[in-house]
Amino acid sequence: MAIDDRRARDREARRRLIVATARALAENEGWDAVTTRRLSTEIEYSQPVLYKHFAGMEQIADAVAVEGFGELTEAMRAAQSGSGSADDALSRIAHAYLDFARDNPAMYDAMFTRATGLRFATDDTPPQLEDSFAAMRQAVDAVAGDRDADTLTEVFWAALHGLVTLGRAGRLRDDYDDDRIRLLVSEFATRR
Repeated sequence: MAIDDRRARDREARRRLIVATARALAENEGWDAVTTRRLSTEIEYSQPVLYKHFAGMEQIADAVAVEGFGELTEAMRAAQSGSGSADDALSRIAHAYLDFARDNPAMYDAMFTRATGLRFATDDTPPQLEDSFAAMRQAVDAVAGDRDADTLTEVFWAALHGLVTLGRAGRLRDDYDDDRIRLLVSEFATRR
């Protein structure tokens, strides 16, 4: 059993190395720089070793995305803890979301803009995606009143994603994030 345990640990360590290297390359050089050939060179394993862990680049990017959802969830939960009112919690979640997207652009792309096999609200949804939605839903639920909290959460998430996407493309005025978030939270919180 000890040999099998060691092999499993080694396999998981290689998998983590592949994901971390893909993420680092994407953050530093963009997703176009992340290829199986480049990854195998960077981690000093052959391409067949990569294929023992992942079927291809799409699955590697999905693994980066799943990791990102875990980190986004942590950021939203941290932002929500210690918040005062329900409006404050929603505002903190929104700021944490925008900060996460700004600080992790390649990961955010893996999570939301690259083609992916990851799906929300299905039987095979990874728990990290479900946890991320639940963290945001918790804040939205506090202001939902008699409205459907799931749908309201989807709309709130879509609004934040829109702000990220338009901001990254230079289509929004700089330095107005606070005003936009204040308005967004006000619209969600006042219609109870």
